[in-house]
Amino acid sequence: MVTRYLIGKGELLTYPIKAPKKQPGEKNHPYTLAQAKQALLPQIEAVNQAFENLPPEACHDELAVALMTLHPAYLAKSYFPRNLLRAAHLESVGSRTALVRPRQLATKNAPVEAETTQLFVAGKRSDLRAFREFAAALTEGTAEGQEFKQIETIEPLLARARLRPPRKQGVDVFEVGLHVPHDSDSERVRAAFANYAAGCGFTVNPDYSFDAGRLLFVPVKGNRAGLDGLAQFTLVRVVRPMPRLRAARPMMRGQAVAVPFDLPILEPVSLEPKVAILDGGLPDQHLLQPYVRRYFRADDDAEDVDEYVSHGLGVTSALLFGPIEPDTVAARPYAPVDHHRVIDSLSDDDDPYELYRTLGHIEAVLLARSYEFVNLSMGPDLCVEDHEVHAWTAVIDEILSDGETVLSVAVGNNGEGDAQANLNRIQVPADSVNALSVGAVDRSGADWKRAVYSAVGPGRSPGRRKPDVVAFGGSGREYFHVVAPGRRRQLSATLGTSFAAPLALRAAVGIRAVLGREVRPLTTKALLIHGCEANDSENVGAVGWGRVPNDLRALITCDDGVARIVYQGHLKSGKFLRAPVPLPENALEGNVTMTATFCYASPVDPQDASAYTKAGLGITFRPHSGKMPNAKAQYAKSYSFFPSNEWRTEAEQRADLGKWETVLHATHTFRGSSLKDSVFDVHYNARDSGAPLTGSERIPYALVITVHAPRHPDLYQQILDAHTDLQALVPAANIPVHI
Repeated sequence: MVTRYLIGKGELLTYPIKAPKKQPGEKNHPYTLAQAKQALLPQIEAVNQAFENLPPEACHDELAVALMTLHPAYLAKSYFPRNLLRAAHLESVGSRTALVRPRQLATKNAPVEAETTQLFVAGKRSDLRAFREFAAALTEGTAEGQEFKQIETIEPLLARARLRPPRKQGVDVFEVGLHVPHDSDSERVRAAFANYAAGCGFTVNPDYSFDAGRLLFVPVKGNRAGLDGLAQFTLVRVVRPMPRLRAARPMMRGQAVAVPFDLPILEPVSLEPKVAILDGGLPDQHLLQPYVRRYFRADDDAEDVDEYVSHGLGVTSALLFGPIEPDTVAARPYAPVDHHRVIDSLSDDDDPYELYRTLGHIEAVLLARSYEFVNLSMGPDLCVEDHEVHAWTAVIDEILSDGETVLSVAVGNNGEGDAQANLNRIQVPADSVNALSVGAVDRSGADWKRAVYSAVGPGRSPGRRKPDVVAFGGSGREYFHVVAPGRRRQLSATLGTSFAAPLALRAAVGIRAVLGREVRPLTTKALLIHGCEANDSENVGAVGWGRVPNDLRALITCDDGVARIVYQGHLKSGKFLRAPVPLPENALEGNVTMTATFCYASPVDPQDASAYTKAGLGITFRPHSGKMPNAKAQYAKSYSFFPSNEWRTEAEQRADLGKWETVLHATHTFRGSSLKDSVFDVHYNARDSGAPLTGSERIPYALVITVHAPRHPDLYQQILDAHTDLQALVPAANIPVHI
């Protein structure tokens, strides 16, 4: 039987179209300008009074930061108060979401309490004082007056709002996030803060800092009793205890199993894929040397730690072979790997700066742009926050925004933590929108469910549906067996999301190894999600889009009656692209199931937790070219293919936040007669710090569409015959058979 591989070159079918005509509509405004002035002018006076009491050294360049909360009716990026801020000589240096109970609702059906955007607005204290008179003079009919009506409250950003108090006694090292205004630079802000911190009894470590967008993260050391004073520095965004590094020590130490196994005789399927593991190193004696292309130590002066190298060896084994069954031959690797030791003898509990040191090692590897596939089974011991973006997430997302690297990240083994306190939630940097976050399931076979230790979602918005995928990670019922240290052919029985992450990445490497350069890294990520196996008994917060299939064929081949088409390309900001769904020339019979997955890489604004991704897709599906909504319609009737994510709040569903998710995936069943010249119309929206943006850079995208028509066993060939631009992908290597 001939194997039918993916159909490629779908992007050759695409073409630009004109923007659909917008229907005019009236916006319901909750406040008149007079009502807004009555409520806000006294608040502005209170803000200025609070800032007048600050010591001058706390106000770098005489700057202060206020919190401007927008009414929930103005969540969409088109309502960003750009004109108001510019005219008042103020700037937004960041944003976050906030739950508010507005003074008045915009519509009768609006919720009494809803999430909205809260802007961090910076300005010189003199400009903030002048803002009171400026606002009082605003008139109806002006852009500034209209934007002023959108404000719900204005309040000072006080020290207590910046503090995340330590849970444990004795903590004396803290992580500080600092706003960097557009007319300043991080070095000036750092120097000013260091001087101020010294006066509060704190020392800023000069060896470590990270820039992420318009945020600067620095570690400080001092007595926790002085935190209230430290947090008065007006450009401080957040002060929190310095997290420890998770997964440096595995959740259980691997137990050597006294049963034999064999290594594969054949070399890796392909030498082309560039694959790296960032972990705890490799022991001096191990069996993986034929498959490890290069071994690097980020710090040659540091020593190995037995637990770390055992973990690093296990993660490397998982990526090369997957789980190894005792008394069998391990699966053939898809590609050799490089191993980077990024944690070592200096990365222990006695070093409070280990988190920054390790992130520096990781950043250096990723910035080298040497790898298509990277696994990271570690990170801060810190659950994600809805209102703040951590340095690890921000640094990684910025580097991955070109779409040229797939980074698999373990979500953490804290799944049995206190759910009420959100201590079972995925851990940083698994909230990265450009990475592939991976949770664990308890079985390698069909009867699987989330492993109890695997952290759960949701992630932040955007990025609510996290983990992205799950893979086998081991359990007390079925351990994950990896190669044990030493020269003897022994296995270690272990478990954890640390091993699920490289197992999921192994499938992506396999796609690249078999199909060659024709498939880009971002497309392999889309294919993993597209082909995931769902478990209806598990909610999406537990398993994301589903489990990565064990058999690579499920991802890259087509059975009878099935055609899977891949589109790869770039999108232009503000433009509309039409992506036709290739169908046979003659109408399809019976029921037709269509699955589509959009995946794109996005630049990010780390300072804007409420508007983190700078790129978003508005996608409209039009199933039948002959069915028009009305006689004057420009385009065919639309169908809601990607409904609101069940993790989104009501406010998010009412706004445009669904457009900013970097992964969209859905399946629908249609009657064959209802499909004709079906298309997806894709609009790339761009924003900057939450405001609309024009002239932005192109972004990479991948689209995978599967059409399943059971009454048409030759569907695959019919589509190729009808669309000569399409090509069946020719494998660069055969899919290995594991016996």
